[in-house]
Amino acid sequence: MTPSRDELLAFRDVEVPDLVGPDCRLLFVGINPGLWTAAVGAHFARPGNRFYPALYRAGIVNRLIDASRGMSDEDRDHLYARGIGITNVVPRATAAASELSADELRTGARRLRDTIAAVAPSVVAIAGITAYRTGFDRRGAVTGEQPEVWDGAAVWVVPNPSGLNAHETVDSLATAYAAAARAAGIIG
Repeated sequence: MTPSRDELLAFRDVEVPDLVGPDCRLLFVGINPGLWTAAVGAHFARPGNRFYPALYRAGIVNRLIDASRGMSDEDRDHLYARGIGITNVVPRATAAASELSADELRTGARRLRDTIAAVAPSVVAIAGITAYRTGFDRRGAVTGEQPEVWDGAAVWVVPNPSGLNAHETVDSLATAYAAAARAAGIIG
């Protein structure tokens, strides 16, 4: 069953817990959860989101994950076993990332640095260049590996998988995600 817009709006400001296992080597960072993600409690869950298809195409996971109705224990365990974690810059759900203020992104960036220190991944891959530029005050940043290291983690900026990022395809996302996964030692 597809929830109505009003049903989804009831999930505004809900926080989605991080998906981080004991051996997280590659921490993907979304901008913030969407309402569908908050409704089902699974990151990048909106039907049509290209995150999991791109992970599969890149060889980061060995099967296609469908989180649109929530994350199954089997899929969560598979991500953990592969060393994949997921969090967000801003933890609260909105209908669109454009609802977030610059101050909220900067506050979320500081919170993210605390998460990275606690999780200790090899690579952090932030999915969204605009949020990275704003939240971390890196106005001239481009996608790819960044010239900084946070608490031992290499920092990458990768394209956001949202359908609103229309110039990206599953293939182009897979290429970017694979580069970060290679740096984390997840794929060869």
